[in-house]
Amino acid sequence: MPELPEVETLRRDLLLHLPDERVAGVEVLRSDSVGYPADPAVFSKQMIGQVFSDRMLRRGKYLLLYFKQGTALGVHLRMSGRLLWRRAEAPLEPHARVRIPMASGHELRFEDMRVFGRLWLIPVGVPPERVMGGLARLGPEPFAEMFDGQYLAGRFAGRNQPVKSALLDQQLVAGVGNIYADEALFSSGIHPALPVGGLDAAALERLHRAVVKVLEAGIAQRGATLRNYTDAQGMNGNYAGTAWVYGRKGQPCRVCHTPIERIRLAGRSTHFCPTCQCAQQSVQ
Repeated sequence: MPELPEVETLRRDLLLHLPDERVAGVEVLRSDSVGYPADPAVFSKQMIGQVFSDRMLRRGKYLLLYFKQGTALGVHLRMSGRLLWRRAEAPLEPHARVRIPMASGHELRFEDMRVFGRLWLIPVGVPPERVMGGLARLGPEPFAEMFDGQYLAGRFAGRNQPVKSALLDQQLVAGVGNIYADEALFSSGIHPALPVGGLDAAALERLHRAVVKVLEAGIAQRGATLRNYTDAQGMNGNYAGTAWVYGRKGQPCRVCHTPIERIRLAGRSTHFCPTCQCAQQSVQ
């Protein structure tokens, strides 16, 4: 699933291509890829003639691509979605769900193998949260001033949830997913199965700094390609090749050479170094 660095990379790519592009047509190839308006014909009709502005926002794993007319195209890629910028004559991708041809001869294409992703057209003056319900439930951005060790202490107090599972809660912090949660826990030296309520102030400060650090590294590497993610040009991200633990089961830790282990926490694959993230040492 694309996480914050992948979605931010996509936002920056689209900012290079979409401003001043006028929508010449819309072809919805799979109706359930459109969330609002639910009728694909209405969605398509309202999109035609709209001109993209340079206001393109990311909130957690959501994108908001604004038109000069004031409407916005909301996007969530979910498990396998991709937004691709193509020439109109380029071969159609096998799992293309929505095509948005531009007057310039380019196309914005939404491809989604597993069909969990959604596009929404948000009317002028309507808060995006009213159309895209998940936005209203998001916690702070990890780069926000309020996201710090004290914030984590307040949210974690008295809870027995494993810290890895807590980091995946989008109501705690927006945009952190499986890859970067594992990486942040390794960077902070915290075992993923430790209960959040048992982490002391020093551990929480390390965790806060690590979350920010690994997300910044992911953005710098243009994301991590492990399954379906590519940027707007269809190119892979580079972060996976330098990951410390994620996807490296059985390989030597880059710090101590202990083989990386993988367990499941709350149904999610979790990678860690049993030496660098020893549970007895993680909160010291």
